[in-house]
Amino acid sequence: FDAYKEEYCDMVSSGIVDPTKVTRSALQNAASIASIILTTESVVSDKKEENPAPAAPAGMGGMY
Repeated sequence: FDAYKEEYCDMVSSGIVDPTKVTRSALQNAASIASIILTTESVVSDKKEENPAPAAPAGMGGMY
């Protein structure tokens, strides 16, 4: 489909090398990914401890 002339045609014989919508979509997706990368400043995660703290002792009777 030739979007400029609004008619269906053989794109190679008409000289259309790359469809407009494909190029536009690729540029929009690339800009979206670039903005995500630029705005991401850090990643927050928990570091696994090699020696975890021991469990708390059990309660005793009469302790409120």
